[in-house]
Amino acid sequence: MATTGKQLFTTLTSDGTLTLEIAESEFRDPTGNQVLVRMEAAPINPSDLAILTGAADFENAEYSPGKVVANMPEPFNTGSKARHGQRLPAGNEGAGTVVATGDSDMAKALMGQRVACVPGHAFSQYALVDATMCLPLGDHSSEDGASSFVNPMTALGFAENAKMDGQKAILHTVGASNLGQMLVKICQEDGLGLVNIVRKQDQVDLLKDLGATHIVNSSDGDFMNQLKSAIDETDAFYGFDPIGGGTMVDSCFKAMEQVAVSKMSEYSRYGSNQAKRMFIYGRLDFSPTTLTPSYGFGWTLSGWLLTPFLQQAGQETMMRMRKRVLDNLTTTFASSYKSKVDLEGMLTKDAIMDYKQMKTGEKYLVVPNG
Repeated sequence: MATTGKQLFTTLTSDGTLTLEIAESEFRDPTGNQVLVRMEAAPINPSDLAILTGAADFENAEYSPGKVVANMPEPFNTGSKARHGQRLPAGNEGAGTVVATGDSDMAKALMGQRVACVPGHAFSQYALVDATMCLPLGDHSSEDGASSFVNPMTALGFAENAKMDGQKAILHTVGASNLGQMLVKICQEDGLGLVNIVRKQDQVDLLKDLGATHIVNSSDGDFMNQLKSAIDETDAFYGFDPIGGGTMVDSCFKAMEQVAVSKMSEYSRYGSNQAKRMFIYGRLDFSPTTLTPSYGFGWTLSGWLLTPFLQQAGQETMMRMRKRVLDNLTTTFASSYKSKVDLEGMLTKDAIMDYKQMKTGEKYLVVPNG
C-alpha cells in the first residue's frame, strides 16, 4: 500500500525555464533496510539552493499557488545541462517520525521513533530513507533535529580531517555562518586553533561572544595584515571556503605564504616550502575562482564534500561523530531559524527572494506537514 503526500519538484528545461512546483506523490512501502518518515521539519541549506533556485531570475518569475516559473540565464543554464528535463526532488536533510519500516532488524527498531535523516527529498510530506542514514533523536523535537546532519557533520568533518592531516589549526572564510559558529565551539573543545574570517563588525562581536580568539574582518582596510598575524599566531595553513568564486582563496594563500616567507632564514626564488591547503566546500559566489599564484609551489586547492569524506573516514569515525552531534544537539550543534514555512509557503515571492540570499543567521525551516 503506497502512501500519498505532497512533494516539491524542480525542473530545468534546455530553453532555461526553471519550474518549482508542489505535486502529489506516491511513496511506496519501505522494504529491507528502508523506513518511511513523515517529515516534520527540513531546513533550506545553501546546498539545496543549487537545484532549487541557482542563478535564476525570481524577481520577474511567474508565481501561482504552489508553483513558480523562472528563467535561468546563460551561462548558468548551459552549465546545468546535465539536469535538463529531469524532474528533481529537493531537500537534503530533515527530521520526522518513522511511520512504516522494511523487514530488517535495523529498520524495525526505528518504528515510531523521531529521527533526523538525509533523504535528498526532504521538502516533502513523506520520505523513504535508508535506516543507516537515520539518527534517532530521543526526546529532541524535529525542529531541534532538522539540521543535525549537514552543518554539524561538515563542521566536525573539518576538524577530523585537519587532525588526520596532522594540522594544529584551521582557517575558515565564513566564520559567522551557522556552520562557522559550530566550528568555533568544536575547535575550542578539541584544542584546535581557528582563524575566522567575517565581513561585518556585528559578526566580529557575535564570534567574540562565543569565545573565538582570532577573528579577521575582511571589510577592514588592514584585512591582510590582520589575516597574516592570525595565521602567524595559529599556524593555520589549512583552510575551508564555502564562497568558491572571487578572490578569497587567493587572499588566504597569499597571507599564508607571506607568513611562511617571513620565517625563512634564506631567500628562495621558489618561495616557501610550507604546505598550504585550501578546500572549497560551497559556491556562495558563482563567479570564477580567481587565483594569482604568487605563493610558491607548495599550495593545493581541492574540493571538499561531506559524503566522500565520511566514506573515507570509515564507519567507526562516522558513528563517533554522530554520537557527538546527538549528545550536543541543543548546545554546540544548535541551529536557529528566521522563519518557518509550509511547502506552498516556500514558493511565494517574498520567501524565495529572502532565503535565496543565504544571509548569515537567516535560515528558513520548512514544515511539510504544517
